Amino acid sequence: MSKQELEVSGRTEACCPGLLTAPLDEEQATELAKVFKALGDPVRLRLLSMIASRAGGEVCVCDLTPAFDLSQPTISHHLKLLRQAGLIDCERRGTWVYYWLLPEMTDRLAGILNRPAGQPLPPLPEPAEPAGAAS
Repeated sequence: MSKQELEVSGRTEACCPGLLTAPLDEEQATELAKVFKALGDPVRLRLLSMIASRAGGEVCVCDLTPAFDLSQPTISHHLKLLRQAGLIDCERRGTWVYYWLLPEMTDRLAGILNRPAGQPLPPLPEPAEPAGAAS
């Protein structure tokens, strides 16, 4: 497979262009809109920033919740949307759920917004499946 092709759900197709090199097709725009929508909320953007900047690469939900004047279920909902967008993942450890950044997606977004003309983009990672953790 060439560098300009990627495997998506068993089919091979050309890698999508960046915004600076060519227009996105409908499917690419729909997929990326979900990610940008997840980032379009100030609470989710702050949560992502807190997770991404955490020393050690992961953070417990118990450390995230006090930073907001929101209920724990509301914070869990925002974290779920970030997970569904493929920006973070999590794992339950006993009572607590730990979150970490999925750099493949942030790298992908950076590549879409800041790619020199003519260079292929990294493939879009599959959105994370819920890990069975009630966040």
